[in-house]
Amino acid sequence: MKYSEIKEHLGKFRVGIAGAGGLGSNCAMALARCGVGRLIICDNDIVEKTNLNRQYYFEKQAGKLKCEALKENIELACNDVIVEIHNILLDPENISSLFSDCDIIVEAVDNSETKEMIIKAVQATMPATPLIIGSGVAGWDNTGNLRSRKIDDTLYVCGDEESEVSDDLPALAPRVSIVANMQADVVISLLLNIKR
Repeated sequence: MKYSEIKEHLGKFRVGIAGAGGLGSNCAMALARCGVGRLIICDNDIVEKTNLNRQYYFEKQAGKLKCEALKENIELACNDVIVEIHNILLDPENISSLFSDCDIIVEAVDNSETKEMIIKAVQATMPATPLIIGSGVAGWDNTGNLRSRKIDDTLYVCGDEESEVSDDLPALAPRVSIVANMQADVVISLLLNIKR
């Protein structure tokens, strides 16, 4: 399949991204560059200088809302992608309304309680919608332990599923970017198998 055919096909789909940090910002950019037609991005945080070691932002964007900064960056790279942003704190009540029209949802948050809430909400209100989560991105080296795995018909996990971020094991660009791109790769693989 040629890139022009891939881009034409992917342009017909909508992907929701819950979180615009390390995983979300890098995954969103990868999906945009591959030609996904519409991205719905939700986050309620601002860009901080400490984020720049692993998130797809620039120093001059410090202090901006992540959603707005990410939309700006995607539009600079790929001006034919529609980027819809919501500066909002996700909760069980708003997840289905924000992502109801999405073909696939990417979970890209760094809080385990929020991650669990998103998984439960999507599986309860949109059980047929594939959800790609990230788990285990901390540290460096051991990239051979990173993988994507199908949990059930609609749930996929990317990462090593065990390394938790801490002061001594921070999230750094290489592993975060690998996992974000694994998430994007799962999304693309699934979308390319949908006839539309």
